[in-house]
Amino acid sequence: LDLDGKRIGVESRQLRLLEFNYVKNAAPEADFPDAGDALSQLRLRKDRTEVEAMRRAVQIAQSALEATIPLIKIGMSEKEVAAELMMQLFKHGSDPEMPFSPIVSAGPNSANPHASPSDRKLQAGDLLVDWGAARDGYISDLTRTFAVGEVDAEYEKIHKIVQEANAAGRAAAKPGVPCANVDKAARDVIEQSGYGKYFTHRTGHGIGMEGHEDPYMRGDNLQLLEPGMAFTVEPGIYLAGRNGVRIEDNVVITESGADVLSDMPREMRRVG
Repeated sequence: LDLDGKRIGVESRQLRLLEFNYVKNAAPEADFPDAGDALSQLRLRKDRTEVEAMRRAVQIAQSALEATIPLIKIGMSEKEVAAELMMQLFKHGSDPEMPFSPIVSAGPNSANPHASPSDRKLQAGDLLVDWGAARDGYISDLTRTFAVGEVDAEYEKIHKIVQEANAAGRAAAKPGVPCANVDKAARDVIEQSGYGKYFTHRTGHGIGMEGHEDPYMRGDNLQLLEPGMAFTVEPGIYLAGRNGVRIEDNVVITESGADVLSDMPREMRRVG
């Protein structure tokens, strides 16, 4: 390719050292600047085709979980539920390379926002499912929280609070609004309810070709939302050692407001 002496932009989060060394050995006099910021700007605003791929990824994810829910029973392990969901994602049309492995976590495990499915058996209590699909290279990233059997009254309460926070975050998403406002809208609901210290992460992150990309919905990000920007709104309350609740939707900014790509019911549903 006659690359020696040229500037070759590198996406450092994607290029493995193995491939980088191959390119560097083939073009030892080349310069390799980090092209991450340039590529991030190119991906920041999605066009109609990209949004439709993401919308389809959302539909696949939702259909797959709906097909999984009737199969969930008390006594199944988190891994067994995750395995069934993975199979349903493929059956419903997800690309083979999914954005991440489904997070199925119950009881104390659901209080960890980044838990991995374990051998723990489902018991009466909350079940948290964070899952996604991919279509034509674009992803979805969703979360719903279910009740396995009867749950404690406090868990019902925090679910309603998170549901309100999710709605507030989605309502705040408009063109010309700082990303920080989306975070504040969701966070205010949880803080005013007295559970602020249990909401331990940002309200959302950008989605597209990757599971995490710009823009980020956090309190210090004053970047203005523009049409075509796509991101998650995912407030949560995590009671360490007990249970956790998160509700996550996928949103795309439009010329006049926001298009919420996900419409799976957000109310607490009972399974098992």
